[in-house]
Amino acid sequence: MVQFKNIETKNHKKVVYCSDSDTGLKAFIAVHNTVLGPSLGGCRMWSYQSEEEALVDVLRLSKGMTYKAAIAGLKLGGGKSVIIGSSKEDKSKALFKSFGKFVDMLSGEYITAEDVGTTEDDMEIVRTETKYVTGVSKENGGSGDPSPVTAYGTYIGIKASVKYKFNISSLSGLKIMVQGIGSVGEHLVHHLCNDGADVYVNDIDIEKLNYVSRKYSVKIIKPENLYGFDADVYAPCALGATINDTTIDQLKCPIIAGAANNVLLDSKKHGNQLMKKNILFAPDYVINAGGLINVANEIEGYNEDKVKNKTESIYDTLLNIYKISNDSGISTSEASSRLAEKIIAEKHENQLLEIEL
Repeated sequence: MVQFKNIETKNHKKVVYCSDSDTGLKAFIAVHNTVLGPSLGGCRMWSYQSEEEALVDVLRLSKGMTYKAAIAGLKLGGGKSVIIGSSKEDKSKALFKSFGKFVDMLSGEYITAEDVGTTEDDMEIVRTETKYVTGVSKENGGSGDPSPVTAYGTYIGIKASVKYKFNISSLSGLKIMVQGIGSVGEHLVHHLCNDGADVYVNDIDIEKLNYVSRKYSVKIIKPENLYGFDADVYAPCALGATINDTTIDQLKCPIIAGAANNVLLDSKKHGNQLMKKNILFAPDYVINAGGLINVANEIEGYNEDKVKNKTESIYDTLLNIYKISNDSGISTSEASSRLAEKIIAEKHENQLLEIEL
């Protein structure tokens, strides 16, 4: 049973529960904040064990999207949606059409896109019921799959982290372990290998794991060896919360920088612990902002060069956050949160002044 106290304590603007017995749809849409603009965030489809688990996930993810948009300098707020079900077994055209109708009911307050478990084709179906969707095919005026841009931004972020931590510009010879080799993870492996990194991969999908290992001539690392592996960079690119009370003491890597959302189970607690262990953490909603930058650009009319340039600004943004963290004696997680909240607060104050005038 869903505990509504989880909603009340997160300061979300709006949370919608979507239920359609005819199509089997069970979903949540969370609008966290719209001070900077309409909320935009992908639609995740996952086999959650309960509605409570799905709710917790969508609340965390949507808040992260608010911070991601703010720090990326986008005129967007944060939102997210999750569909409860197996992306391999429960998909149907009727289900995504039904989801599209729920999105449309919010009249643009929430704009959806693809995410874990959903695809460009799924968004095309959603688009038949609402115009508030991005990440559709280039043939239909969209930007297509945002995964390559997310991966490119993550690669840029890893280079920034390596520059800050080791004062080197190349990844050549560095040991980098990538956890999760879906669309984003595989593209990231490609960039890392091209830069000469010594790449190790891990994934629960054994078939995909073997395929990527062969394709890029990278090594497979067993799950039991993952967190204690003596790598230079740990790049989580699957689901979140991999840094938790169980794993954090096993870590030997000096840098954590990956595309997964909500890498830290508890951002404050585990962010501080990483700082004490002298492990540099690239805040996930900063380093993985490429995908959001990509689909956000679609709203104004897609321009590939603008997307590339803005995605590459992740490098300087991370260096700035690392400097704030070092100068203020706070974790990188806390530094990025304060920066995002400052941007949102200043915008809100300006809006209030405009109303008074």
